[in-house]
Amino acid sequence: MKALRTHAAGGPETLVLDDLPDPVPGKGEVLVRVHACSINFPDTLMIRDLYQFKPERPYAPGSELAGTIEALGEGVTGWAVGDRVIAMTGSGGLAEKVIAPAARLFALPDDVDFATGASLLMTYGTTIHGLKDRGHITAGDTVLVLGAAGGVGLSAVELAKAYGARVIAAVSSEEKAAVAREAGADEVVIYGRAPFDKAQSKALAEQFKAACGPTGANIVYDIVGGDYSEPALRAIAWEGRFLVVGFPAGIARLPLNLTLLKSCDVCGVFWGAWTAREPAAFKAEVAELFDLLKAGKINPRVSQRFTLAEGREAIALLENRQAMGKVVVEMMG
Repeated sequence: MKALRTHAAGGPETLVLDDLPDPVPGKGEVLVRVHACSINFPDTLMIRDLYQFKPERPYAPGSELAGTIEALGEGVTGWAVGDRVIAMTGSGGLAEKVIAPAARLFALPDDVDFATGASLLMTYGTTIHGLKDRGHITAGDTVLVLGAAGGVGLSAVELAKAYGARVIAAVSSEEKAAVAREAGADEVVIYGRAPFDKAQSKALAEQFKAACGPTGANIVYDIVGGDYSEPALRAIAWEGRFLVVGFPAGIARLPLNLTLLKSCDVCGVFWGAWTAREPAAFKAEVAELFDLLKAGKINPRVSQRFTLAEGREAIALLENRQAMGKVVVEMMG
């Protein structure tokens, strides 16, 4: 089989397309023939050794995939060869075949294509956990989403709308604004490129406040970080919830006096760790996502597709913050 692997810390250009023997599933594992693997921002960090998890090299990046079961390991029940599945593997997804723990598999309905299945768990899973468990979203809330045109951002727009919220999408271009509006955003703020001086930061805060309205944002869903976080915090409502999801623009330094003045909460959203700690709740939320998908309330936007040999380009697209929606590498049809 072929696998696109990292052998040393570096950017996407360092990945090597290797020929390898097929892996053999062990106890409690299955062998999955990969049809599609989505690219997520952690993949760009992991290959540079900048992420919390550092798998032993060489390994293939890619943690979210969809495919069919090709072989079962010892003790695996409830699954059969040929079953269509989606899986969370941590790494290994950019390969024609991958070993996955049976306990981390979910059945992929026949009417959901592989690219869509590979685009559901990390983005929408992160967001449903963030909005419900950490943000305590309720109908009528105002939700400000930073980085609203990426995979996670669009999932936040769609899910917040599904839960009856008013959504303010913050993006970096008119092209991305159009994508956010298509996903259901009620208002759009187009921000400039950081770094910001004090005057620019204040001006962005005023843009956020104007869009959110006089009471502010009940939830700020911050996928971006850096100089964008403080202006968003200044637009938060009394007792609002500021959700820290990611920081491709850098780790923000928030003035804590603002949290006192707004009596607001700053909450971390570490979905990956939560899924391991709360497997039953994780499975329940995935089931809810499939219900929302069937009802047409969410619809992963696969914006670009690449072959395995083009996987470096797929990761570079995300690393350069050029992606709108989900980027998927397809191994086969």
